[in-house]
Amino acid sequence: MVEVKLFSGTTSEYHSKSIADHYGHPLGDIKVHKFSDGEMQPVINESVRGAYVFFIQSTYPPAENLLELLLMIDAAKRASAGYITAVIPYFGYARQDRKDKPRVPISAKTIANLIQAAGADRIMTMDLHADQIQGFFDIPVDHLKSEAIYIPYLQEQQLDNVIFASPDVGGVKRARTYSKHFRCPLVICDKYRKQANEVSEMTVIGDVDGADVILVDDLVDTAGTLCRAANILIEKGAKSVRAMCTHPVLSGDAYNKIANSKLEELIVCDTIPLKEPSEKIKVLSTAKLFSRAIRNTHEHRSISALFVDG
Repeated sequence: MVEVKLFSGTTSEYHSKSIADHYGHPLGDIKVHKFSDGEMQPVINESVRGAYVFFIQSTYPPAENLLELLLMIDAAKRASAGYITAVIPYFGYARQDRKDKPRVPISAKTIANLIQAAGADRIMTMDLHADQIQGFFDIPVDHLKSEAIYIPYLQEQQLDNVIFASPDVGGVKRARTYSKHFRCPLVICDKYRKQANEVSEMTVIGDVDGADVILVDDLVDTAGTLCRAANILIEKGAKSVRAMCTHPVLSGDAYNKIANSKLEELIVCDTIPLKEPSEKIKVLSTAKLFSRAIRNTHEHRSISALFVDG
């Protein structure tokens, strides 16, 4: 069988090491040299000729994280790697997936074009902001689902009278996956924005009186929507409110908002490292899921078999 090589970008070493440990294969030797003017040059210090190469790098800000991934892919392609997979636990710019106003870019498509142009043969990622982003690529996309991690965790918690909630209309499908699996109700927090990252109005659609509510979303950025939804749900009679958000972007004043909110717990994945510790934030590991997905890709086995049937 063709040899597997796992490499980490500098921003995802904490994650890549865990993935490699679960896979049972050490990370490959790659160094990123920085020039005095800020330019970078990844150097792969071992042969990758004919190998299955996996580059692990989340593309959250700064933009150098994306550029580093592109340059690593190019280096492997020029070194005659047999098959290159970009493992992108958090796919940055995924929220810019359409023209929602005149004269704006569809940035997620541009990023897809860049990754393909660099030489990637396959993409592996988790919880895209919209499933349709897979269609921006003309190469295979393995779209992993965090339900495979969250559902076993929730089963261990043994919560009573659970209701799942979507913090906005766009996330209903994601929340419904959990409500169907646990056979419990679903409510919606309908929000209206006047501008990006600022919620003007929010209404709860459904009854949450006496319930343990779990908000479900793909990411948490400024935490404004999440905290406002938690506060309103408590006002509507919810017994407790937790939130599950795969990608902890947590920009601006997010940590303070979460600390001062009615949220009992925010459960996130390790696709992005936390900037600071928080008593309310619990991090679940995705390393085992990614390692199994990498193995199944290499061995030409099913990726969907790794998901929890909702």
